[in-house]
Amino acid sequence: MAKSLIAGGTIVAIATAIVPQQGSVGIVRMSGTEAVNIAKKLFIAPGQQDWSSHRVLYGNIRHPHTGKLIDEALLLLMLAPRSYTREDVVELHCHGGMIVVQEVLQLCIQQGARLAEPGEFTLRAFLNGRIDLTQAESIADLVGAKSQLAAETALAGMQGKLATPIKKLRNQALDILAEIEARIDFEEDLPPLDQPKITADITNMLQELEVILATAEQGELLRTGLKVAIVGRPNVGKSSLLNAWSKTDRAIVTDLPGTTRDVVESQLVVRGIPVQVLDTAGIRETVDLVEKIGVERSRSAAESADLVLFTIDATTGWTADDQLIFDEISQRPVILIINKIDLVTAEQIGAIASNISSIKHSEKISQVVKTAVAINQGIHELEDAIMNIIHNENLQAANLDVAINQRQASALTQAHNALSQCLQTVEDAMPLDFWTIDLRGAIQALGEVTGEEVTESVLDRVFSRFCIGK
Repeated sequence: MAKSLIAGGTIVAIATAIVPQQGSVGIVRMSGTEAVNIAKKLFIAPGQQDWSSHRVLYGNIRHPHTGKLIDEALLLLMLAPRSYTREDVVELHCHGGMIVVQEVLQLCIQQGARLAEPGEFTLRAFLNGRIDLTQAESIADLVGAKSQLAAETALAGMQGKLATPIKKLRNQALDILAEIEARIDFEEDLPPLDQPKITADITNMLQELEVILATAEQGELLRTGLKVAIVGRPNVGKSSLLNAWSKTDRAIVTDLPGTTRDVVESQLVVRGIPVQVLDTAGIRETVDLVEKIGVERSRSAAESADLVLFTIDATTGWTADDQLIFDEISQRPVILIINKIDLVTAEQIGAIASNISSIKHSEKISQVVKTAVAINQGIHELEDAIMNIIHNENLQAANLDVAINQRQASALTQAHNALSQCLQTVEDAMPLDFWTIDLRGAIQALGEVTGEEVTESVLDRVFSRFCIGK
């Protein structure tokens, strides 16, 4: 994609989601030197409307050769450098739906624009110096945010709250490198290096990097969410749990074992964390072919889940069948749910809870939650247990407003390793030339995070995540 941008040109794309018979407004966006000229060929603005920057014009979009009316529309003009890309940008705000917007897009292409590639508008914003690479990635995160917390984190990144400390660390490394190289070139004319200060500075930089790196798992959690599988014997209340938790009737609930034949999915947000909940078919031996397929899918869902909610029936307690299922899924983090506590006495519940320690592989049970999902009891406690597991896994260990992604974490880890090696080189009293090697490595890695030093392949990987039109 970066190679296509070198050729320049004016790009065009549909900038809004187009849904047949449902979209109220569809936006066609152009950016480049010919954007205004193309717009003037297609858009007829009646009267003496001013085509100056940051104004909205009313008019009609017509075919430039036949004069056929395409749509009644608005035109938004943003001239360079006061635009998203720092190029001339024109947006045609049409009536929504597929036909009109696609026709306007094709007319723009016929007049000399080319279809933008995924993320090319934002790539131009980066290459033209309007945003850095962390801000560009935060834009993609905001578009794809699955919860309010994820959106707030992305907005913080767009405001530079990640780039600022990274650039500060890089500047500190550059200052240390300059000091060292000055001593190499002009050793006789300058006082000796303050080695204790350099050691202290590098140590502080390492500590700051560790704080930022601690946000990596939190960032992954916010972006991709948590996959949770509800697993257990038939008729223990798995589907009722999903319905109570999601406040919908997503799953069919009956007193007949084996009602759920396939994995039922629901998307929830728990304390700001996106959660994909999978209600699985009850795991048991069966000769029913359809149910057997559902059971196998249940096992696959449990294996792929980040967390398993293993559900048992309080009226029967822990059975031999429960143990067989638990043996299969205990390699994953497990929350044990004792359901239907409204149907038993407190003494029976206590007996079940006290016997858990004697269960085979009981050490694999991270939390125990008692529920009566038929009367919506225990859902809050379940969410508390999930958040406790997330906290214990250090998925929210950082106090920053932002959370780094995998690419950023990889580069920052390289920077951390280089600075650690540099600190060891200093402490070993190695020649100054050796100090500079690791410092340059750290500077390079930090520059890759913000885009100050980045390759075309990295840009392709980053911007391929974007939708066309952004």
